[in-house]
Amino acid sequence: MRAASHPASDVLARRLRGLAAHGVLILCSVGMLYPVLWMVASSFKPEQLIFSDFTLWPRDFSLKAYVEGWNGLSVSFTRFFLNSALVSSLAVIGNVTACSLAAYAFARLNFRLKRLWFALMLGTLMLPYHVTLIPQYVLFLNLGWVNTFLPLVVPKFLAVDAFFIFLMVQFFRTIPRELDEAAMIDGCGPFKIYLLVILPLSKPVLATAAIFSFIWTWDDFFGPLIYLSDTVHYTVPLALRSFVDSSGRSEWGPLFAMSILSLVPVFLVFLFCQRLIIRGISTSGLRG
Repeated sequence: MRAASHPASDVLARRLRGLAAHGVLILCSVGMLYPVLWMVASSFKPEQLIFSDFTLWPRDFSLKAYVEGWNGLSVSFTRFFLNSALVSSLAVIGNVTACSLAAYAFARLNFRLKRLWFALMLGTLMLPYHVTLIPQYVLFLNLGWVNTFLPLVVPKFLAVDAFFIFLMVQFFRTIPRELDEAAMIDGCGPFKIYLLVILPLSKPVLATAAIFSFIWTWDDFFGPLIYLSDTVHYTVPLALRSFVDSSGRSEWGPLFAMSILSLVPVFLVFLFCQRLIIRGISTSGLRG
């Protein structure tokens, strides 16, 4: 005969499994967050204690690293934050505008060799950035754009980020074409349909593209390293490198302090926009 089930023991077993799973997740989270927490704590410590005291609670709080970091370079860190904000904002505007127009063309319009151009666009996703680096640098050098923000901004207005185009194409295809037909009956052309029908219904995917564009541009180090040489034009990641001296002497306290401040905009954007990110990805990238 089968043994009688015991609901109480089953509930207890499920709770124990849940507690064990949560315990493992908490331990993994602590392991992932420890380097960030240690960097935050180190930014408040005297520099001589940073690598000798690994506790997460400083014995002596000091804001000296933040003062020295903000004013320690030849240019105030205010300038670097403004540079990064300018480049990131223009990149967001360029990506959202140009990529949405290109995605609308691929998703809604009919033109010759449409499938071929779409395949070539997707093929650019497989090209490493370093493959096109030298030709792009030569082009921007001949145009006189090196040591300006133009090489970092202008390509964004030319729909060069195929990932965002693909993401938007997938979303635009889920919008019923009957809406386009109704708009055409009312006298709307392709651009008016894009402006009055597609864009208002595409807020999740547009927000996703804007958020990722901001985060990736704000954190970009390689692009500014290649094209910017004057300190006054540095973005935040490039300015942080200035605290590390190639001769071996590094100012770790100011470096950690400014690194913490550089994380604040990205953290705030992700904190307030995480629902839009999840919604945009779930309604575009996973549907076709």
